[in-house]
Amino acid sequence: MVMRRFAALLLTLALGGCSVLEGSPQPAPPVADHPQEIRRNQTEGLQRMGTVTALERGSPADVENAIKAKAVAAKADYYVIVLVDETIVTGTMVLAGHFIP
Repeated sequence: MVMRRFAALLLTLALGGCSVLEGSPQPAPPVADHPQEIRRNQTEGLQRMGTVTALERGSPADVENAIKAKAVAAKADYYVIVLVDETIVTGTMVLAGHFIP
């Protein structure tokens, strides 16, 4: 009896946690004269222009700047950073993202 209640409580907490992480859709900010980084929940109704990756030696900010430069070159209105991770080589960061026109 106690285990069933505990299992029900765990399931409720897990499902509640998922809804917190999901986030409700929000509109993207107005288009500016430069590419803007947006979050995943702001992409509703926008079409993906392409996927990009960058590999930079340095900090996560360095690789984010590389992605922003690629977004400027592609003339994208927005970009979404999907992944920032350190590679096996210490100090080398990899980033994946999407451009949105």
